[in-house]
Amino acid sequence: MTPPPDLPEKDALIAALVARIEALVARIAELERSWACRRRRRQFQRSAVEGQKPSEPSAPKGKAKPHVGAHRPLHANPTARRDVFASACQGCGADVSCVAQSPCEAYDRVEIPEIKPDVTRVSLHGGVCPCCAKRFKAEPPEGLEPGSPFGPNLRAFVIYLRSVQGIPLARLSHVLRDLFGLDISEGALVNILDASREPFAMQTSLIKARLLAGTALASDETG
Repeated sequence: MTPPPDLPEKDALIAALVARIEALVARIAELERSWACRRRRRQFQRSAVEGQKPSEPSAPKGKAKPHVGAHRPLHANPTARRDVFASACQGCGADVSCVAQSPCEAYDRVEIPEIKPDVTRVSLHGGVCPCCAKRFKAEPPEGLEPGSPFGPNLRAFVIYLRSVQGIPLARLSHVLRDLFGLDISEGALVNILDASREPFAMQTSLIKARLLAGTALASDETG
């Protein structure tokens, strides 16, 4: 059995062990920092490949404070108004129909009216002239002349959905049927769009002429 070292040797051994432990702790801290750097670098590279911003450790959020709820503002010009008066007291049930009452709460109920085609049947009457014995017929009202059965508002709506929203003709026909109850063929839609080419071309020419008549013309390279 080896005899225990004397006191000075014990102190030297303890000091050597403490120094070794401190060196190991420093090495562990260095390895942890190196591993964290490598992990962040991999996250950045992965995010760059996926086109995403690298995720950062988010700070803990504090407890949300209650706030006053936001309400939709009342419409400035409602279509209709309905004043409702109380008939009985909620507390005791007494009749309050004859008591003077003032508004306590006001809110709007927004609804879409029933959508259906507005069809005007035009009947041009006529007969036989008693003076010359020739037949006569009433002149059609302005804006209701014979020809296409589709009015300007419907035409503008079709042009908007097709040109601005890019709805295909087949789907556009279904939209008009499902939303408005209006059966209109793809051929009729094509006729509406073709009839709008000349007016649009005329307006395009006027806009181009105004631009070219100016002293400066700004443009960019975006699509």
